[in-house]
Amino acid sequence: MQIQFLGATGTVTGSKYLVQHGKARVLVDCGLFQGYKQLRLRNWAELPVKPAEIDAVILTHAHIDHSGYLPLLVKQGFRGVAYATSATRDLARIMLPDSGGLQEEEANYLNRHRLSKHTPALALYTREDAVRSLARVEVVPWGKTWEPVPGLKARLRRAGHMPGAASVLLDNGISSLLFSGDLGRPADMLMCAPDPIAAADRVVVESTYGDRLHPAIDPLEQLAEVINRTSARGGTLIVPAFAVGRAQALLHMIRLLKQRGSIHHLPVYLNSPMAQEATSVFVRHPRELRLTQEECEALPHAAEYVRTPDESRELNARRGPMIIIAGSGMATGGRVLHHIKAFAPHKRNTILLAGFQAGGTRGASLAAGATSVRVHGEDVPVRCEVAQLSCASAHADAAEVEAWLRGMTHAPLDTFVTHGEPGAADAMRQRIERGLRWPATVPEYLGTYKA
Repeated sequence: MQIQFLGATGTVTGSKYLVQHGKARVLVDCGLFQGYKQLRLRNWAELPVKPAEIDAVILTHAHIDHSGYLPLLVKQGFRGVAYATSATRDLARIMLPDSGGLQEEEANYLNRHRLSKHTPALALYTREDAVRSLARVEVVPWGKTWEPVPGLKARLRRAGHMPGAASVLLDNGISSLLFSGDLGRPADMLMCAPDPIAAADRVVVESTYGDRLHPAIDPLEQLAEVINRTSARGGTLIVPAFAVGRAQALLHMIRLLKQRGSIHHLPVYLNSPMAQEATSVFVRHPRELRLTQEECEALPHAAEYVRTPDESRELNARRGPMIIIAGSGMATGGRVLHHIKAFAPHKRNTILLAGFQAGGTRGASLAAGATSVRVHGEDVPVRCEVAQLSCASAHADAAEVEAWLRGMTHAPLDTFVTHGEPGAADAMRQRIERGLRWPATVPEYLGTYKA
């Protein structure tokens, strides 16, 4: 086998790994680049292989940085099967059309306001393209061994990051290759722990938090402090949240805090149609969650759903205390931008960043203490409090990734460290080399290696 890294090198986005077995080509993950403009421009560049020459795709999970390129791949000629777990398929049915719709909206906005260097500005792909690509998705049960291409066996194991998230093991009878996917945490409040993996000859492992440990703080206590502090000022808490995973975790946590009397029964609004649909998918896959049946059934009722743009705009005219959870998680788009414009200029309010913020995003700027952020062509002053929920990540930290690797029965011939910013990836490499005494490599973008 041979592997070429088409993304997730030096960044946490654009996850795409091209595996060649004989004349067959399998793409593990099919993600969009996000964040810095120079990364997003890669979405428009030609792949080093023609999409029509790719025989199969295997998705580790439905987040757009792992699945969002699939509509473009199909649009450009891919005619194979995209394999995924049942929950990943269900979530992709929500997320991919939404991604296409957002790109159409952005192109239309640029054209209306003549803000693009291109005439006209075009969407990378449309909602219709995304819907069409979903016909290529085929569900594979957990633990089943199948052949995406002749002579190459594949199997999916739970990665714990979100419903449907998988690690992928490929084996051609001579060597084996393991992709960790995005690994969840062993004691996550919402998701079950990642499955242990026996061994593999070569491993591709994520390093999102490869240079840090999650603080030993109770996430419920931390969240309660931020809510109560904001509420005491009569303020509104704005939470940019990923529609899949983080939004549901926040709903569960807020419900628990209200149940325990740790916070007042202030109104909570979920202003993300995609998060609302995704919550129903969580409920349909309870075996992947740590929740009791009662907690699972209560999840959709933990907030008032904001369904229409008019209802969203009405929230901006209200005064707190209240909590608004809205997409997107890194404040790169979606309804949360309108709330940032309305609430960020006022000291009584708080923006709570509840997940990883990739470089080049508004969320990263807010986390770094920016005094203003640019939204819809305007510089919006940030006078509100900006807080971070630092202990509720859905990604394993450096020690947790190392512990997952340590569970293997023998050392791989090589460990490829991907899906991390440069500092995080190199820190993970050093941890593997020094702590596990395994060989480790941080691959180059478009680099090709023996697998």
